[in-house]
Amino acid sequence: MPATGVGISGGGYDVPVATPTGERYFFLHLQKTGGTALFKRLHRQFGRARIYPNASDGDVTTVAPQLSVERLLERWEVRGPQVQIVAGHFPLCTTELLGGSFRTLTIVRHPVERTLSYLRHHQDLTPADRSKDLEEVYEDPFRFKGLIHNHMTKMLALRLDDMTAGMLTEAHMDDEDRRRACDALDQMDLVGIQEDFNGFWEVLVDEWGWRLGPPIFANRTTPRPVSDAFRQRIAADNDLDMAVYEHALAAWRRRRASATTGIV
Repeated sequence: MPATGVGISGGGYDVPVATPTGERYFFLHLQKTGGTALFKRLHRQFGRARIYPNASDGDVTTVAPQLSVERLLERWEVRGPQVQIVAGHFPLCTTELLGGSFRTLTIVRHPVERTLSYLRHHQDLTPADRSKDLEEVYEDPFRFKGLIHNHMTKMLALRLDDMTAGMLTEAHMDDEDRRRACDALDQMDLVGIQEDFNGFWEVLVDEWGWRLGPPIFANRTTPRPVSDAFRQRIAADNDLDMAVYEHALAAWRRRRASATTGIV
């Protein structure tokens, strides 16, 4: 199937890139929410050829097909007709670039725990930063603006016209964006909570009929003590994410309760 109108103009993107047919899925992989474990299990359901990204899309370090919207658009021209699920660190608005419709799913996590996990993961991967305090890594402008500050809100609420660097887009989020993010969660087909991973798997297996096989654990970091003051600072800095998380948590609890009681 030929794609139509791939292009990047200014800070935005031309739409649509392609018009896929059949039921497709878009997994919004919010960083450090356990999405890598899900991604690995997706291979059991879809096979490598029907997942974006796979090895043919480029090296995860040098090309970063899991991060680069530009790379996704390039590969969509080549593989779009065969891809059944897109599973990368792409803002939700990326679906507008791909044409057609997607069933959407994501997993959210308490913002403080998500941030601490990210900081530990960064140190594990970056020898030069291993001797630094987590707060020093937290204060790095690139990491704070692109990967920490109200990150979940940004990934859910970012508008296509404002997306300049995919998930690394530096965007000031406000209360209107918080409302947009909550509305986006309400409209998604499945929103899980990282703290109830098993419940999320159960929905995919029991209700969606996916074959995910036994659990896989990936990219886990070892918790380490941090001060209450630092935790409070993260929560205050990420106040919009705190509200978005609480919104998702309340919806998840209602879902689990209705599954238990049979009352919708």
